[in-house]
Amino acid sequence: MKLPAFVLALAAAAALTLPAADGAAQRRAAGPAAKAPADWTRTVVATPQGGFRMGNPNAPVKVIEFLSMTCPHCAQFAAEATPRLIQNYVRGGRVSIEYRNYVLNGYDLAAALINRCAAPARYFELNHALLAGQRQWMARIDALSDAQRGELRGLQPLQAIQRIVHLLGLDSIAARHGVAPSVQRTCLANQAAFTRLSEMQQAASRDFGIEGTPSFVVNGRLAEHVHDWAALEPLLSGR
Repeated sequence: MKLPAFVLALAAAAALTLPAADGAAQRRAAGPAAKAPADWTRTVVATPQGGFRMGNPNAPVKVIEFLSMTCPHCAQFAAEATPRLIQNYVRGGRVSIEYRNYVLNGYDLAAALINRCAAPARYFELNHALLAGQRQWMARIDALSDAQRGELRGLQPLQAIQRIVHLLGLDSIAARHGVAPSVQRTCLANQAAFTRLSEMQQAASRDFGIEGTPSFVVNGRLAEHVHDWAALEPLLSGR
């Protein structure tokens, strides 16, 4: 913010009339400047379990959201609850949030894979963009022609995923959020990434009993019957 001219003039006059030693003494008396609180939303890492976590790694409340990119309830949660979750709980360090994919179908798999092509620092941004545009890109599924569906059936799995990404316009969304076409080509050809998503789904069912999305694990335990913000928030604030 630019200071008004008269404020700058007063500051200059004060500097001319006060000895430098007095200014130093005033600074000593005031003590060290207050340190700005950490913004934990800038701390994003890939986790060993295949997810992406935002927030303080030592947060007293650790939340894992299992989500599907084609789940309308996940898109609704992202639109209504995620801004409040991040601003009110993650930013200050009380809560960390980790997203783990729970893939439900081939289109979900395509969206999950292109999302994971983003660098960790851009992962959540792209995830929220894909969920925000979910209705639009999923509408393209119904608009696929018989010829296009036949083409997909004739492709190998990774090739089919690459084709779906293009047909649904997911490549354009990813490009707008920092995933260059060259990065997309390399990432979407990665068999290990494809396999990892299947393993994550199996682990979610085995370790936590996940059956649908969105589902939440809070401090290592499945939050039963919690699928929306009204039910989740009390678990974050201790109510």
